[in-house]
Amino acid sequence: MASATDPCSFSSFSKCVTKHLNLTFHVDFDSHVLKAKVALTVEVLVDHFTSLTLDTKALKVSKVTANGQAAKFTLGPKHSFMGTPLEITLPFDLSRGQHVIVEVTYETAPSASALQWLTPEQTAGKKHPYLFSQCQANHCRSMVPCQDTPAMKHTYYAQVSVPKELVAVMSAVRDGEEPDPQDSSRVIYRFRQPVPMPSYLIAIVVGALESREIGPRSRVWSEKEFVDKAAFEFSETETMLKTAEDLAGPYVWGQYDILVLPPSFPYGGMENPCLTFATPTLLAGDRSLSNVIAHEISHSWTGNLVTNKTWEHFWLNEGHTVYLERMIGRSMESEQFRQFKAMGGWKDLQESVNTFGANNPLTNLVPNLNEVDLDDAFSSVPYEKGFALLYHLEELMGGPEVFMGFVKSYIQMFAYSSVTTEEWKNYLFTYFKNKVHVLNKVDWNNHSPGCLYDTTMADACIALCKRWVKTKEGDLGNFCEVDVKTLSTHQLIEFLSLLLQEEPLPLSHVKRMQEVYQLNAFNNAEIRFRWLRLCVKSKWEDAVPMALKMATEQGRMKFTRPLFKEVYNFDKYREEAMRVFIAHRAAIT
Repeated sequence: MASATDPCSFSSFSKCVTKHLNLTFHVDFDSHVLKAKVALTVEVLVDHFTSLTLDTKALKVSKVTANGQAAKFTLGPKHSFMGTPLEITLPFDLSRGQHVIVEVTYETAPSASALQWLTPEQTAGKKHPYLFSQCQANHCRSMVPCQDTPAMKHTYYAQVSVPKELVAVMSAVRDGEEPDPQDSSRVIYRFRQPVPMPSYLIAIVVGALESREIGPRSRVWSEKEFVDKAAFEFSETETMLKTAEDLAGPYVWGQYDILVLPPSFPYGGMENPCLTFATPTLLAGDRSLSNVIAHEISHSWTGNLVTNKTWEHFWLNEGHTVYLERMIGRSMESEQFRQFKAMGGWKDLQESVNTFGANNPLTNLVPNLNEVDLDDAFSSVPYEKGFALLYHLEELMGGPEVFMGFVKSYIQMFAYSSVTTEEWKNYLFTYFKNKVHVLNKVDWNNHSPGCLYDTTMADACIALCKRWVKTKEGDLGNFCEVDVKTLSTHQLIEFLSLLLQEEPLPLSHVKRMQEVYQLNAFNNAEIRFRWLRLCVKSKWEDAVPMALKMATEQGRMKFTRPLFKEVYNFDKYREEAMRVFIAHRAAIT
């Protein structure tokens, strides 16, 4: 049996497990804190149980009770990134199989790593403050004292008191609202999450939110400035959900809503159950970027329903999710489209490996995370190395339909639980028991798909890239608008990505490219990001203000960091890059 410990958590899940959380939050925008209580229903796994340890980070704990009786507690030494263990001594001892309700009264810190408090100026509406959480990977402990490990899955109930001009939503089913009996200027929102889930998926948002229905089980939420555009962009959500259900089995979470956050949200998306978080950079007037939503929808099965037991096995979440996301793309687009996306992912993997260094342990599929800050370990490795392994196995086992049968069976087998790579591998060998001789030949530590992907869609991008790289200045007249007319958005993104891997183009070339392709006019964030990087690399001064504008008008790390880096590397504008970064640091970091 796998060890019942997690190198990223103080709590041992060998002695007790959390079954349910009952949360009470009072959201205080003046002091940037949650005044809170949590009642944890804990099941005891050993005899003579007298104490337990919870994860916390910068929490101000004022009181702890066990089954209503006062319990002694101490906060242990502070760890540089894991926080502080909360040691609780029960006033009685318990036997295996018994339950205890441990209630902690506490307050979060204004600097809580899970919580981002936005001023009205940082929102689209500019009138009201805004709060959102981001608990993955191990930041829930700064919002809730808990067993903050993905090995632990529990249901939760919550009531949230907020100023009455604001709306609260959570990663749970809405369960009504009422005036706050303690304060007539506030309202209480209630939520219930009946499906067991890990602590990193607890999410809360409070802001001037509106919603629109986009399907029989879906709404889109955002500030009113974005809500209608978001409803249009995500109108295919139900089709995607049904496609995923055909592939992976029933959707068990009831509601599937999408929340479009303010521009400072640092990620593309986050798969919080019942409420996917999405960046407003997806609202680009181009529905082809829906693969972000396909990815987050896929997490409803791989990650949320079947979860990695510890973060060392993160590839189980992300590799399977990328695999399922691309299978959705295959069903809704074509097999060539899936192959094209796989090729792009392979390039992302190579870039991550080059960044870390080929011998860095963080490039391993299952890295050792002892004393590793999870925020430093994040990269495309678990996503794309995980996908590459699954794709390799798909080819060995008999193709996409055969292997998707395994993935669906794996989801059914481990639904509502957390698993390790060893457990996944054992099930793989059991499922394909007639092909064990083939599986035994797999190099489990060093798999590579080589050049096995179908290159049909990529070939056109490669050919156009080569033309631009090889053309001399006197021949630039040979390029015209029709070059890109037949390219899809995904192919245009790939074309620009390929050019970024080459030596910088001469300034004459990027100016001609703008003349014939009008790339400055594209609002699609993925295209604009690559195009502006390309221009700055080629020392086109006109592009610098546009690159800095994109770097500061949203906070998505994927775009902001490389754009600042590109301008910083342009010697003439190094000081300007620093000045703009410092001026906007609060809004984008």
